[in-house]
Parts: sequence; structure tokens; C-alpha cells
Amino acid sequence: MAKGTGTGIFENFLRDKSLKSLFSGAGRRRMAADAADDVVSIPQLSDLANSVVARCSRILLLPAEILQQNFEAYMLDHSREPTMYARELLEYCCYKTLYAITARPDYLADTEFRRLTFDMMLAWESAGAEIEPLPNATVSCNNPEAEDEDGASIFYTNSTRLAAQVDVKKTVGLNAFARIATACPILADLITVHNLFDALTSSSGGQLHFFVYDKYLKSLDKVLKSAKSTMGSPLASNLHLCDGEIILDVDGALPTQPVLQHIGISAWPGRLTLTTHALYFESLGVGTYDKAVKYDLAADLKQVVKRELTGPLGARLFDKAVMYKSCFLAEPICFEFPELKGSSRREYWLAIIREVLQVHRFIREFNLEDIKGAEALSRAILGIFRYRAVKEAFRVSLPRFKTILAFDLADKLPKGDMILQALCNYLELVQIGCLNHRAAEFDADKRLKSHPLPLFVYALTRVGFTVVKREDGNEPKDPAFSDICFDATKSLETAVKESFCYSERAKEARATVDQVKVEGIDTNLAVMQELLFPVVEAGKMLCILAEWQDPFKSSVFLILILYLSYRGWLSYALPCTFLVLALYMLWHKFCRKGKQLEALLIKPPPNKNAVEQIVTLQNAISRLENCVHAGNITLLKLRAVLFAAVPKATEMAALILVAAAALLTVLPFKHLVMLVAVEAYTREMPLRKQSNEKLQRRVREWWARIPAAPVQVIRTDESKKRR
Repeated sequence: MAKGTGTGIFENFLRDKSLKSLFSGAGRRRMAADAADDVVSIPQLSDLANSVVARCSRILLLPAEILQQNFEAYMLDHSREPTMYARELLEYCCYKTLYAITARPDYLADTEFRRLTFDMMLAWESAGAEIEPLPNATVSCNNPEAEDEDGASIFYTNSTRLAAQVDVKKTVGLNAFARIATACPILADLITVHNLFDALTSSSGGQLHFFVYDKYLKSLDKVLKSAKSTMGSPLASNLHLCDGEIILDVDGALPTQPVLQHIGISAWPGRLTLTTHALYFESLGVGTYDKAVKYDLAADLKQVVKRELTGPLGARLFDKAVMYKSCFLAEPICFEFPELKGSSRREYWLAIIREVLQVHRFIREFNLEDIKGAEALSRAILGIFRYRAVKEAFRVSLPRFKTILAFDLADKLPKGDMILQALCNYLELVQIGCLNHRAAEFDADKRLKSHPLPLFVYALTRVGFTVVKREDGNEPKDPAFSDICFDATKSLETAVKESFCYSERAKEARATVDQVKVEGIDTNLAVMQELLFPVVEAGKMLCILAEWQDPFKSSVFLILILYLSYRGWLSYALPCTFLVLALYMLWHKFCRKGKQLEALLIKPPPNKNAVEQIVTLQNAISRLENCVHAGNITLLKLRAVLFAAVPKATEMAALILVAAAALLTVLPFKHLVMLVAVEAYTREMPLRKQSNEKLQRRVREWWARIPAAPVQVIRTDESKKRR
């Protein structure tokens, strides 16, 4: 198909006139009726799918059979299986139609567009002819907004052979929403479309109703218009934004919803503005705002953004603030979002600030410049606008792995780096124009082959935002249709699926962790003791052998250690241990065969009242303090020996070190291992026990005669500090 005969004519027309006026006038009305009479149904499609394809053919000014021929000629590798063939053909027609419709800047405000796209999703779920048609689908246009003054519509007609209107009782599943909505970058992003669907269907059991979908698109249209009006307000001029910088959201302008900036122990109300490159805070003065202070998010300043507690005079009382820290700030800055219940404002601002930080880190990490960086930034911008729309329309809170912000999600998901790498590879294709090599087969406009705008940049440009500088005399070019409907993003889709698969496993594992958490120090110690029971028993056995309680077993163990050391086999001890553990785990895997792991049985210690728990905690702290005290004394005595505070002790320690150095130099390693093993293992041997006890006593007496090095604690003058 040539674009000059199809979408090209329609796109040029859409730039000047609205959708409802396309068939205005008696002549165009008769033309639409004649087209309805000439429609030929595609036998592989269901009635609803044929209805959608017929409406697509009206928009594209092409018969349905021509669309099918173009599909088969272009998609040479299309599936031969009936259901898959029907869905791929339907997707081709829908994508081509959406490609043409979204050339208008105000298509989100059109009710007919929302109904058509929902019909596309319904048709996708029942695309094949063998699937039963929807019983409740109406066959006439009963919505007054779907007709113009002459009764004709670009999306619907009164002909029963063309139109099957949306039935509000019908719902759409995840797969249909993901396949159709992602063709329009403003509606959904391939990376977050699953989470967006979960947010829209959180109260409807995983099925999307039309009124929820309609409300979402209305809210999204409202957000886009609000952001566009903000860009033209005095606020934008006061901030002195750089080229391509877009205001994403503003808070603190209303007296009932202030934003407080905390620096040290001082706090001041003001207005907070987030753009694509920075945070701006304008302190509230006498009837006006002071000059904005800029906190950069685009440069690599080691920024840290996290939740923080704030309160009057520096007290940490209220968990409603976002902390911003960078290497250019002497101390962190906190922005508090007061509200009576919950912290939804803080969570929203934390999420969108992190999204801006993450997208700029992605741009720096992969060294994205020009159009590639603009495309990544546009993806983040539209994600934030979608987040605003969902928040304002449905007041939902999104869990950790359910955010609809693409770069923040990639940072949180397991294997999210693979998503970013796949996205970078896609942007490379955009940069070199590889995505447009097929466009010439059905686009008569040769300009499309010379670096058109990528999808997200184009989508933002069509609704009135500028993220790419326009050269003098050059208008932004439309993206190639092949960018939308073909397999350019298959690697990205694969990475997203794999990452979500890992996230589900991580979620299940986290649920088990929450289940086994127990309270109380005594109970946790009992659990640890039961888990380490094999290690404890092995240690006890070694102690019994080392104490020579059974001389025969101890002698055999000693001879075995010496023989392994002499033969040089001790180096294989650790690999053999790993091999035994691996065989043990594989044996359990073979024997278990998917059975659930038995629960670990723990006998909890007797319950203690509050006073007993306090006494136990006090005793534990005292024992910890004694251990720290003993460690400090040891270090201070070693300091005294090292700096010759006791000359005789220092001389003896030096002679011992010289002898050890000589032994390490002369003796081979395996003989050293044998010597250490014999010395350590035969201490409790009856032949050596008495002499070893004497030696230990002399060492303790020598250590006791060494004084500790002096210590002086310098305390600050509190009176000077108060001044």
C-alpha cells in the first residue's frame, strides 16, 4: 500500500479538520453510505472483527480486501493458524488506523476514538471466524456524540454491515489491552502496560470495563492539557527553563496543600515544581514567591532521593517528606508534603522525582545523545503524565513492582538491566534508521526514510510539547508506520516478560520471608540454633576428638590428617566438600519431586513478662559491653608492645616473630600444615597435657604483666557549642 493513497491523504486532512467533519455534507454522507453497501467481509474474521476492519477501511479510504492483500504482501511470515492469522490481520488494520488517527493533536478528547479503540480490543479477543460473536454487541450508533449534524461519523455508521458499537457490559483482558494500547504511545508503554492494566482493573477482577477505560483517557487528556497550559503560564517564564525542558507537575500553589522546605532546623513554605531536568522551589514571600532555587536532576551530582522524617526544629516525627542530597549541597534538603491522612502526596512526588533521575542515569550510562536521548526522556515524560492521570482519576496506590513509570520499574525489577539494554538497542535502531527500511514498500512519501521522529517524541510533539530542537525550515517528520506494528520491539518485549517472570518469583519468595518472621530475641535464637544444629554437632565431635576422650578415634583422625597433609590432598578438601553438597542437594531434588518442604519444628523458650525481658536485654547489653571492653584492652596492650612501652615484652615478641619468619621461609607449606595440626591437636593428649597447661599459664602471666597504652578522652565544651 502506498501512503499517498491511504494514510497520507487522511493525515493531511486531519491536520485541518476534526474527525466529526470528515464526512460532513450531503455528498460525503452519500459516499459513506455507498461505501457501506460495497463492504466485503473477510471470511477469516469474526463479525465484530469485520466491523472494526470496516471502520478502519473507512478511515484509511481503502477497501477491506485491499488491506488484507497489503497485509499478506507485507507480512510474509504471518501465521497460517486461523486464530493467529485473524489477530495479526486485525492488528495490522488497527495499527495502521491508529497511526493515521493520532496525527491529530486532540484525538484523546474525542469520544468516538475511545469507543473505537475499545472495540479494537474487544475484536482482538474474538478475532477468528470460528469464535462465537458477541451476543450483546449492538449494531447501530445510539450514542449522540458518535454522529455529526448529518448523521455520519468517521468511526461509526448506521449501516448494520459496518458498525458494532461498544457494549458497556463487555470487558477486555490484559493481552488485548497490551496489544492495542501500546500502538499509541500516549496510552500505554510496552514496559509498564501490564502494571497499568492492573491499576485500571484493581477493583474489577482483572477485566477492563469501558467506563474505566473512558475515565482513564479523559483524565489523561485533562493532564496533558493542564501541563500544556502550565508551559504557557507565567510560572514557566519565571523559572527560565532551558530548551526542551518541560514542566511535569507543580505542588504547593494552594494554601490548603503547602510544601515545606526543611534546611537544618528551619522550615519554609513554598511552591515546588518538577521539570524534565530539575526541581525548583520558590519560597513564599509577602504576597509573592521569591526567586526559584534549582536542584539539578540531569547532571551526575551523586544525587540521593529517599523518604525522610521531619518535624518542627529538626525533630523526626512525621513520615511525609522527600530528602534530596547531592555533592553540591552542604546538607540535605527535605521537602515535606503535609496531609491529614497517609502520605500519598509524598509517595507520588518521590516516584516521579526518581523517574526523572533514573531516565537521566540511563541516558548517561548508555551515552545517548540527540534523538536517542530525547526518545528516552519522552518515554519518561509520558509515563509521568499517565501516572498523574491514574492517580487523579482512581486514587490508587501502586506497590513496589507495580509502578507505571518505566525507568523506575526497570530499576526495581529483577533483571531490569536487561530491559534497559534492550531499550538501548531499540534506540540504536531508531538512530541509524533501521526501523524505516520497510517503510518504502508502502509509503510513497520518500521523506519518511530519512530519520523521522521516533514514536514517543512524535507523540509528545503532536500534543504540543517540544523536546527536540527544530532546525530552521525543517518540520518534524512522522514516524514510519513500521515502527508501530512490526517486530522492532520484540527484544524489548522479551526482556520485559523475562523480568516480570523473575519478579513474580521474587514476590512469592518475599511472601515466605514475611511468614517465617518471628518476634522476640529468644525465639529467633532458638530458630538459629535449630538451623545450625548440624554445624554445632560437627563442632562438638571435633572437640571430643581433640580432647582425646576416645584415644583410638583421636589417633586415627590425627593419622588421617597427617597423611592427607603429607600427600598434599588437603587442597582438595574444599572442592570435595562442595561436590558432596551438590550431590546431596540433587539427591533431595530427585527424591522430593515437587513436594512441599516440611516445616522446621521449633520449641520456643518459655514466655517472659515485660520485666524479665528488660532484665534479659540489660544483661545482654552488659555482656556486649564487657566484650568490647576486653577487646579494647587487648588492642591497647598490643599497642604498648608495638611501640616498646615495655622493652622486655617487645624484645620477646620480636624474637618470636623472627623465629616464625624463619620457619615460614625454610619449611615447605605441607610440613607447616602438619606441624600446626600436630601442635593444636595434641594439646589435650595425655603425654602433652601437663606441659601444655604450664605453657599456657606462663603465657597468661606474661600477658598480665604488660600494661595498657594510655588513653585520653577529649570532651567538647558544651557552653561554647551553645554559643
